[in-house]
Amino acid sequence: MAPSHSNSRSVDDSDSKHGESTAWTETQTATATATHLGEPALYVKDLDYTAEEEAAVVRILDIRLFPWILLTTFVLNMDRTNHSNAISDNLPADLGFTINTVNTGTAIYSVAFSIFCFSGAVMAKIVGPARWIPILMFAWGLVTLAHALIKDKAGYLTVRVFIAITEGGVIPATLIYLGGYYKSTELSTRLGWFWGVQAIASAVSGLMASGLLQLRGKSGLEGWKWLFIVDGAITVFVSVIMWFYLPRNVNSTKGGLRGFKPWFTPRQVQIAVTRVIRDDQSKREYEKRVTRADFKDAATDLDLPTVIKSFHFNVFVSNALTAPPYVLQAIIMIIVIRHSDKVRERGFHGAFGSAWQLVGWILLRAMPNSASRGVKYFGAVVVASWPYNHPLNIGWMSENTGSVGKRTVASGAVIFAANIYGVWASQIYQADDAPYFKRGNSINIAFAGFTTILWVVQKYYYRHLNRRNEREYAALNEQEKLEEDSQAAKKGNRSLTFKYTT
Repeated sequence: MAPSHSNSRSVDDSDSKHGESTAWTETQTATATATHLGEPALYVKDLDYTAEEEAAVVRILDIRLFPWILLTTFVLNMDRTNHSNAISDNLPADLGFTINTVNTGTAIYSVAFSIFCFSGAVMAKIVGPARWIPILMFAWGLVTLAHALIKDKAGYLTVRVFIAITEGGVIPATLIYLGGYYKSTELSTRLGWFWGVQAIASAVSGLMASGLLQLRGKSGLEGWKWLFIVDGAITVFVSVIMWFYLPRNVNSTKGGLRGFKPWFTPRQVQIAVTRVIRDDQSKREYEKRVTRADFKDAATDLDLPTVIKSFHFNVFVSNALTAPPYVLQAIIMIIVIRHSDKVRERGFHGAFGSAWQLVGWILLRAMPNSASRGVKYFGAVVVASWPYNHPLNIGWMSENTGSVGKRTVASGAVIFAANIYGVWASQIYQADDAPYFKRGNSINIAFAGFTTILWVVQKYYYRHLNRRNEREYAALNEQEKLEEDSQAAKKGNRSLTFKYTT
């Protein structure tokens, strides 16, 4: 996870030379350690630092903080994927209902998950994400364990509601947390890793399921109950570790499992805070609890084990075979998103991901029913390994909303849209369409094709806005330009000086 670099200077610092190796002089020390209410200032407007110093700060974050964030999302997606693994082990039949009840449960889950994504962001502001993340993890770990107590349809639907409530807020809280440590030019790549690890978690979950489901009958429990018990126990254990590890901010890295010494020197703390605010002036409104911002949530593929099982592999092989496409997805997604960050282009990269998925759905739909299991599996791999472009969605939204308030509202919309789709997506694969799901695959072709077009349309819409702003700004007189410049921070992306990322 090499750190990505951008100018360590802001418009406010245009009189200094970026990248110049500058000694830490007494005058600069006095400026940088100016106090606010008796405490050293963390954001220093005229702080001078080199690209190498900034890279050292990012490297510490990437080594000492980010891997732990990846662990939280790994556990989350492992728990979310175990539902589809459990279904492949005949959970519906064991509880006395059909796949249609599972679809209903998925729809209910999607609504509750989406709603509680909003509450998760709000609670992160109140409690602090470093505390709210482990609290939520502990709660959904307990609910995951509770799956082993399900006896009937009512119990199943009740537990699915509570798992959605407890899981719904963790990704918004986590992404708000990351927004306080990383610049916008660094965040998309980290989000690529974030969702890449989710894909890896899905792969590991499939491999775990292929073993744990074979415990069916042990202690009188179905295999899928053993799967929930093990996953729930792991989640509870990790949540306790996170409580004692996650720092509140860059100035609170000493103590607990973090170690006896702080991660950063006082100067590095100032660099860490200043560079983020220089990148986005609206983050002046972040309190040191880092509880405001930005980016939101995604859902996972709930149907892959079921689809692969329909190719007539046994349940254990079906779950093991889900691993390769998830691993491929993680690798391909990270490559695509890192390239997007490098060239600072979003629209075509997002369209590429959607087009990849479109090709996969077409392959599955076009295959004759008599195709071999290997050929069908290849089609499923193409679909599932598409470069997931939700991190690009989040990064694009963040870059193109110019104020914390508006970005928070937009983030809520992204969270909601990324999960509410489960209401209708859960109805795509119906029992009367099994086992080849021709109708369902046709619906997915339409969705993927439409999404591919939308990425390109959005890109050219932003280009249009940039050209319009340039024309209108050029038509202003000098006094009007000064007024527009002075209002840039307040207007955000409505300012004529704002440049959209395309």
